Amino acid sequence: MQNSRRDFLKTAIGISAASLLPGSLMAELPINQLSGMQFGVCTYLWGKDWDVPTLIHNCEKTGLLGVELRVEHAHKVEPTLTTKERAEVKKRFADSKVAMVGCGTNEQYDFPEPERLKKAIENTKAYIRLSHDCGGSGVKVKPNGFHEGIPHEKTIEQIGRALNEVGKFGADHGQQIRLEVHGNETQELPNIRAIMDVADHKNVTVCWNSNDEDLIGQGLEYNFNLVKDRFGDTVHVRELNIGSYPYQQLFNLFKAINYKGWILLEARTNPSDLVAALEEQRRVFEGMVGK
Repeated sequence: MQNSRRDFLKTAIGISAASLLPGSLMAELPINQLSGMQFGVCTYLWGKDWDVPTLIHNCEKTGLLGVELRVEHAHKVEPTLTTKERAEVKKRFADSKVAMVGCGTNEQYDFPEPERLKKAIENTKAYIRLSHDCGGSGVKVKPNGFHEGIPHEKTIEQIGRALNEVGKFGADHGQQIRLEVHGNETQELPNIRAIMDVADHKNVTVCWNSNDEDLIGQGLEYNFNLVKDRFGDTVHVRELNIGSYPYQQLFNLFKAINYKGWILLEARTNPSDLVAALEEQRRVFEGMVGK
């Protein structure tokens, strides 16, 4: 309660002070101080071939100061790391301006086979321990689709129960569980909502994934509202200036709910100069959020 009051007062004082600044000085404030949202990168493709020192250097250079480390990439931040190696990763990020947002895993809980489901849960727990030891704050997981011959309701229930198990384990280690909106049909927001209704542990959250399916049915705002009460600390976006996805509308919706998490670039193209491309995306982000 005391912390909440202190945070409220700090925010109120900051807003009041900012309102007294001339427009030119307001424009010079870091964009995350004006919007609450912060821009980072998910190393799905961009950055996948960089080791941790290179990744940190390039993120500092381009101003993308948060990183979700995709597993099985050149960073080699994996559960096989020793205690000493984990401490070294943690120190590298702590000594930099870049935050390790967490681990981006491929673990899923829709498997029809019980042994595969059990293994996915145990793997997730290993990544939770890894993220904790390396200074991260959470682990991304996903549904990957429904299976032929199995009722959707059964798969939804199974995913939700598995999420509750890893959610509790994550909470015990200070790690948020972030369910990526992903998978054939499972990425449709009504299905994600149904999964989250089962996965009612407060540490299980939704990672918005900027899919074309966000626009089907009653549209972006309706689908956004289905899950906005369960958003976690991460959102995935693609290149903000490519394609027709309504990113300006999306950012307006996030700003309307005072979202203060990471907007992580999960790019899909293959530019020749990744550093320049990251800088360009940061500028586009700042322009959109500034509106």
